[in-house]
Amino acid sequence: MKRQLILFALIATLATGGCLAKANTPAGVQQKVLTEGIRFCESTYPYNGGLLIANFGTEQLNPLNTEGKGYILYYKEGKVNSFIPTDGNLSAPKGMFEKNDYLYICDVNKLVVYNLKDLAQAPQTVTFPADDLFLNDLAASGNTLYISVTNSGRIYTLDISQPATISKVSPVKWLDITGPNGIIIDGNSMYIAPYPADGNTTEQNVIYKVADIKKPVAEKFFNVPGQYDGIALSADKKTLYISNWAPAGVTTVDMKSKKQTTLSVGEGLIGPADMTLKDGVLYIPDLPNSRVLIHIIK
Repeated sequence: MKRQLILFALIATLATGGCLAKANTPAGVQQKVLTEGIRFCESTYPYNGGLLIANFGTEQLNPLNTEGKGYILYYKEGKVNSFIPTDGNLSAPKGMFEKNDYLYICDVNKLVVYNLKDLAQAPQTVTFPADDLFLNDLAASGNTLYISVTNSGRIYTLDISQPATISKVSPVKWLDITGPNGIIIDGNSMYIAPYPADGNTTEQNVIYKVADIKKPVAEKFFNVPGQYDGIALSADKKTLYISNWAPAGVTTVDMKSKKQTTLSVGEGLIGPADMTLKDGVLYIPDLPNSRVLIHIIK
């Protein structure tokens, strides 16, 4: 974990050494770059016809900080507004999930849960075992929420059927797997994008599939090793989109042939994090560069 923090610190130094320039977009590619109000954005999530953007808000990039400077922005129709301001409850907000007007947010060693009908109300907290620091992403099937923890190599489940008292519910370990980062659920299957917690990519850092979430057995789905982060599936379920830190970029994978294609998203991308694919638009947080690339797929 120390090596990972050193890696993030080096990236942050490079990314914040001067003014950020707008990415040079390849010819024929439709793309916008969003920077307004953003400070180290790790995650995006579709909400109410717009997009939630999770920010660390810190001076230096540290995904395990406990400074309480985190906040959530709301982007819609070209406008950025505050959604959850810096209230001391979020430090390094990452993956998000919303159901029944409750917003679940991954943070350092905890899950923070806001009642969206009353944001003035203090959020609830679900605490994890002491070594589960890097809570990263969320996905759900019914009332079962799945939480990936990158540094400990665990995925947990949490019963969210009673969100008003969620702080009384304990997470249950569901699966052990190398460096789980981004996760998505398609029907009864889960796809997992691993990131090496120590910064060293190995043959275990490939894309995994759990064919039946009721019988959690992970099998390799895409065998090219990488430092994977975000993962998204196209609406027609034909294409998987994966973000990778080394080399930095976004890869598309044909779900049948497993053919890999590099997506042209412009220059300057350093740390593509937890992406969102919605209505033919891919929203890619570039964490160290404090920006979101809005990439038109169709």
